[in-house]
Amino acid sequence: MKRISVLVLAAALAAVGCSSKKEPPTKMTAGTPAYQLAKDLAAVVPALNPETNPVVVTSKTFEITAGEVLQWLIDTKGQQVQALKGQDAPRIKAVVERAGVQLGERKLLYEAAVAAGKLPTPEDVRKTLEAQYSKAGGEAQYLGVLKANGISLDSVKRSLTEDLAIRNWLEGRLTANIRVTEDELEKAYREDKTATVRHILLLTQGKSDAEKVAIRKKMEDILARAVKGEDFATLAREFSEDPGSKANGGLYEDFGHGKMVKPFEDAAFSVPVGRISGIVETAYGYHILKVESRKKETLPFDQVKAQLEAQLKQQKENAAFEEILTGLKDKAAFRVVLLK
Repeated sequence: MKRISVLVLAAALAAVGCSSKKEPPTKMTAGTPAYQLAKDLAAVVPALNPETNPVVVTSKTFEITAGEVLQWLIDTKGQQVQALKGQDAPRIKAVVERAGVQLGERKLLYEAAVAAGKLPTPEDVRKTLEAQYSKAGGEAQYLGVLKANGISLDSVKRSLTEDLAIRNWLEGRLTANIRVTEDELEKAYREDKTATVRHILLLTQGKSDAEKVAIRKKMEDILARAVKGEDFATLAREFSEDPGSKANGGLYEDFGHGKMVKPFEDAAFSVPVGRISGIVETAYGYHILKVESRKKETLPFDQVKAQLEAQLKQQKENAAFEEILTGLKDKAAFRVVLLK
């Protein structure tokens, strides 16, 4: 359950255009790739019928439909999104709903940037795009990768414009009043640096409240078996729904602070070594963890002080970002509409 930096996540998301006026949902256009994808997925999740194009996120100023979400997935993932057609209904719902939330959050940030006059210049966009060309080995190579993955250059340019606008708006807001004290540095140095755990995950994304109750009951039964002494790795291979660790008996080795979603990390660094946690809930679902080991820093304090300071500043910036985003969502009455 690795946690991507919120700033990296914000920069990676593409967005649809923003409007200060809430417009009614529009029907999907027949014959487009997004329409066909919705039609194919509707065979498994009827709610994704392109003719009805349901709203998945609503707010005071905009609504995001399933069609918009699928178009974003096509714009950013290209041909990879076709793999959704091989998934079951819960997985498809979870992907669409999670992407809808990401788009909605991105749209709120972009609206704020536009309102504050933080749009980048065409020259800024051009320089950023040229930097990406350089990283890819040249313009031809970059465009070739886009073409191979079915991603248009126009969607990339649109995304870059919005990325830069949001970065311009966030600049200063994330670092204002952020400082790291000597006491905080010394405390961080004394804390465990990494943790190794095994875990079991039961997904709840896209599930109804009634389904979540049943899933929690199932997790309680698994937890009881683990506490009684059944082999945790065997239970993980049988029950866990985390594709990143299931085959390895739920194992995540030597991860540091800030690498996992916070409730997971909190358990990994607080539950005594050798013990099993209670049920931990994250945005992914319900987890139980067995802490295998933890390690402390072995280098002298002076050698790692700068690195520790950078890590603590990043953690505080992440927290500031989450606070800003929560404020925008509360003000906009941001709400997710689960697919039926």
